[in-house]
Amino acid sequence: MLHPQVTAAANLRRRPTAEQLPAEPYERLQLARAAMEESNEAETGPALPLPVVADLDADGVPCRLYATRADAPVFVYLHGGGWCYGSVETVDRFCRRVADRSGLAVLSVGYRLAPEHPHPAALQDAEAVLAHVRKNGADLGVDASRLAIGGDSAGGQLATVVARRQRDAATPLDFQALIYPALDPLTSAESYDELGEYGLDRASMRLAWETYVPDPMTRLTPDVAPLAVADLSGMPSTLIITAEYDVLRDEGADYADALVSAGVPVVHTRYMGMNHGFARKIATIDGARAAADQVAAALKAALTF
Repeated sequence: MLHPQVTAAANLRRRPTAEQLPAEPYERLQLARAAMEESNEAETGPALPLPVVADLDADGVPCRLYATRADAPVFVYLHGGGWCYGSVETVDRFCRRVADRSGLAVLSVGYRLAPEHPHPAALQDAEAVLAHVRKNGADLGVDASRLAIGGDSAGGQLATVVARRQRDAATPLDFQALIYPALDPLTSAESYDELGEYGLDRASMRLAWETYVPDPMTRLTPDVAPLAVADLSGMPSTLIITAEYDVLRDEGADYADALVSAGVPVVHTRYMGMNHGFARKIATIDGARAAADQVAAALKAALTF
């Protein structure tokens, strides 16, 4: 059963009017971006005060750093939004809670969005931020020798692609936390057939993939489709969170199974009664706070050494 808090939270966001529905795709995207930002405060609540909350430039990529102490390990976080919307603001409360509960520094990345900046722009931005942290950790007041990466939805896809590329470059990360990651450009899982009425559907997800990666021949390459990677051995220990009423549920579970088969330590937790996007709604959904705390606990256990 879909949790009633999920239904209540969905009513906080402005929906397109009858006049706006026939708008061109880019105009509809602009409306969706605005609606997400407008509802952010109601969905995510007041900002938790932290000793350090600082906007910074990481070699041209805007980021926001959250920290409760000096020389903490670093969790680089990539927001969701179908590679087309979302921002450091829409995950601000989630990042604050993770930083507070884990003791890690959280660096939230404002990567470039499609369609203005299609693949590989967002991937390049994420890697630029990692390189910046490694080079400038002392100046940032963090311990860049202990690094984790994570993200939700599209951000989860970016996070695990970066983690695999870092493995291949012999600069492996220590941990990854993926929240309902978008991993299958073919949208082939049965969960798309079963769960399309709960906020995200196959048509919306296909449009997101097509907008992010316009070239269909590129969509099944390893830098886009993590499930297409032949060898996942050596990937960092992983936390995967999926939601019962999310069309991305099955591909997240499939990725967890693939990592386990490759010998990677994995914890996969399915949040019952939840749908796609629940984890950032700290003020309105109890499961969101639980998910943030689970991520924080996993990070603390993996990187506090």
